[in-house]
Amino acid sequence: MRTLSTEFREEIKTTVALAKAQTIITKGNVYQEGDARLIPILDKMAESLILPGSCVDGMENLERLLEMAESGKSCLLLLEHYSNLDLTIFSLLVKKAGGRGGDITDALIAIAGAKLNEDNPIVAAFASAYTRIVIYPSSYLKGLAPEVKKAEVVRGLSINRAAMKALEERKSQGKLVLIFPAGTRYRPWDPSTKKGVREIDSYIKSFDYMCCVALNGDILQVNQTDMMNDVVSEDVVRITAGPVRSCSEFREKVHADFDRHSGFDGAEKDLNSDDRKQAVVDAVMAELETLHDEAEKKRKPESKP
Repeated sequence: MRTLSTEFREEIKTTVALAKAQTIITKGNVYQEGDARLIPILDKMAESLILPGSCVDGMENLERLLEMAESGKSCLLLLEHYSNLDLTIFSLLVKKAGGRGGDITDALIAIAGAKLNEDNPIVAAFASAYTRIVIYPSSYLKGLAPEVKKAEVVRGLSINRAAMKALEERKSQGKLVLIFPAGTRYRPWDPSTKKGVREIDSYIKSFDYMCCVALNGDILQVNQTDMMNDVVSEDVVRITAGPVRSCSEFREKVHADFDRHSGFDGAEKDLNSDDRKQAVVDAVMAELETLHDEAEKKRKPESKP
């Protein structure tokens, strides 16, 4: 492992210089087309660290999800999140897997938080390579002074209304909507970053089909100070796509299990709706962890000869 090399830093600087992301998010620019000029640069950065043996497991599941999207169904990809290169890693390895990999990556629309554009030019540049819809998560309001929070609530509502409209217009047009259910990169020193955010339940509720995707391998590890001190390392990377699931059936099963174990019944279900939403997201995170753990058993012998 090593801190960012000079060459790696130069690639980042090139990406930032080329990027034309609209840094201030308003209701008028929540939908942002990807900048294809940046993808070869990001692919090169990732490819320089990904070792032989890296692969995609469950490619048939991704292709099935794409077929469903092409038939007019709304389809959701739920990915683990470890670094600012996760979307690049996913796109690169899926393309290299052959088959309909290129069609899958072309169909992606990522859901991105407004801070990706507004707080850090590096993250904004990385994100701007890919088509995305920008949202304003409720977590952004935590810790704000009352007068600031009041204005941000209004702004956030405006952004999210526009984002949901943009999503509704596109989600059934052969697209695969990609979201990180944890809402942030996993930080080993902060276990809460492994917990899914409750708002993800709303996406699952409004989509037809979903697929959970685990990411194994550490080529860019988050640093506690700033991203220019992130740690890079060569590693075997495995992407594992789980089975395609009906979103409604997934939620119904989780709700039934939750109600049975919690003893809620009748009107009490409405009183505990937030808990039931969180239960759905917890079930997603549990499936991702299972996929991750199984993939790690296959990955370690190859990554550590």
